[in-house]
Amino acid sequence: MTHPWFQGAEPPRVLAHRGLVTPDADAHGIAENSFAAVAAAHAAGAEYVESDCHLTQDGEVVLFHDDDLIRVIGDPRRIADVALSELEELMSERGGLITLAQALESFPELRFNLDAKTAAVAEPMGRLIASHAERVLVASFSDDRRTAVLAAAAAARADLLPATSAGTTTIARVLGAVATRSQALVRRALRGVDALQLPERRGRLRLLTPRLIDAAHREGVEVHVWTVNDPADMRRLVALGVDGIVTDRADLALDALGQ
Repeated sequence: MTHPWFQGAEPPRVLAHRGLVTPDADAHGIAENSFAAVAAAHAAGAEYVESDCHLTQDGEVVLFHDDDLIRVIGDPRRIADVALSELEELMSERGGLITLAQALESFPELRFNLDAKTAAVAEPMGRLIASHAERVLVASFSDDRRTAVLAAAAAARADLLPATSAGTTTIARVLGAVATRSQALVRRALRGVDALQLPERRGRLRLLTPRLIDAAHREGVEVHVWTVNDPADMRRLVALGVDGIVTDRADLALDALGQ
């Protein structure tokens, strides 16, 4: 049975990567993963927002990609060492900090693709998304982290789990299974997975192939590619058969893909 995260929204799916920050917004100091960035993606017509979750010093789950504040604010401290109130002040001129709870409550129409960035965030993240499981997909490079989030969500609400995408280890197993042309091994590797989210290439190694897409589709698993910002590449990948495009420019993607 298809998870509700996928229902009622036809592919190709446009996933707004860390919200939407246009060049003009960037010139005005708006940061990715900010309240303003999420609001801009929503205003542009995106149905999906991809974001990242970290835990503050006082235990609040916030949308933030990096482990520290260097790139976004120029502050060397780690997110885990700063309290929510101070983070809110630091982000006040960068589009505003947004917590996971605020994102889920302020944008009830959006569906979220959420990456658990640390082991510490898994349990509180799982509890927060439990009552919103129908519009959340849990992701992580670490399969252990994503399964920990799912376990926490299950403990908080047993009737529905969030959707989930494969971590790095699972993707490696799928690629190996595809290389052997064993659909049985592909099926085993994809058990419990709703989507494969991966880059087109990793260095010189091409990860995305027609054979991979076909093998995933045979198991009812979607394939989403990140991070694609050129409209021509978006159209090419969709023509190849991918189901979703993760992009920094959701506005361009919605236009390029006719949504």
